[in-house]
Amino acid sequence: MPRAWNLIARPTGLPGPECFSLVETPPAPLADGEVRVRNTWLSVDPYMRGRMNDVKSYVPPFGLNEAMTGGAVGVVVESRADGLKPGDRVMHMLGWRDEAVGKPPEFMPLPDLGVPDQMFLGLLGITGLTAYFGLFDVAEAKAGDTVFVSAAAGAVGSAVVQFAKLKGMTVIGSAGGAEKCALVRDLGADAVIDYKADRPLVKQLAEAAPDGIDVYFDNVGGEHLDAALAVARNHGRFAMCGMIESYNTGAPLSLQYAIRIVGFRLQLRGFIISDYMHRMSEFFAEVGPWAAAGKLKNIETIRDGLEGAPDAFRELFSGGNKGKMVVRL
Repeated sequence: MPRAWNLIARPTGLPGPECFSLVETPPAPLADGEVRVRNTWLSVDPYMRGRMNDVKSYVPPFGLNEAMTGGAVGVVVESRADGLKPGDRVMHMLGWRDEAVGKPPEFMPLPDLGVPDQMFLGLLGITGLTAYFGLFDVAEAKAGDTVFVSAAAGAVGSAVVQFAKLKGMTVIGSAGGAEKCALVRDLGADAVIDYKADRPLVKQLAEAAPDGIDVYFDNVGGEHLDAALAVARNHGRFAMCGMIESYNTGAPLSLQYAIRIVGFRLQLRGFIISDYMHRMSEFFAEVGPWAAAGKLKNIETIRDGLEGAPDAFRELFSGGNKGKMVVRL
């Protein structure tokens, strides 16, 4: 029978196994206008942690004892709708399950770019879209800028590093540990900061960018944000994408260099990627050819089996992933 992960308890801190239940549902015949998709890849992402809290946010919380949702790609196996037929490969937001049923507007056919399907959950999906518009639209990054990227070995961060280098920018990335720092260098970063090193992050960033930074792409918050505020140049632009450091702890930001926001005319701009979904074709027009030409490195961590999805999700908060974390079904 089809299975889906339900959220059965609101977590405090890092969600434990007691928060999830894998539920079987008897298969139901399709109604007119519906399609059935067998999921092949699922996405787990840090933003899902916020949806486990019963608080008002930019996206509704997961309901208790209801199937969770998230990015997925799969294959149409049955159709009673125009526009999609068995064998079509699609991306959608009915993840955390092995089978998805819905109407055609919920499923987007995958462009034929000759790349692995799971890339449409990473570099060519919401992850890449977030990196692209956060960097070029929100932060208004341009050739010649010096860009600092936190969590540069992660899904969004590794995409930002590559996009910035392809557009002629100097890139400084942060990552935790020698292996991840080496990965960021391999992506083309001009300098890499090891935030796990026994040296203050702000000092490392000041040495890596002696003339300051023009752009900060924030995936972490906390000490990384403080360091970026301390080193930013006049009219620095910050794309505030995520603050994973506080997702499970609720720890307040210190913002000890916040006074520089005024004196250095800094712009800190938060953004939600749903605001840019209508510009997906613009994203594909530029990034698709990069991927097809082999100019992008698809950094991913693969975990197998629907049963392991909660564990894969938890690994995001302990540094268990390099690049995009995906679950293969």
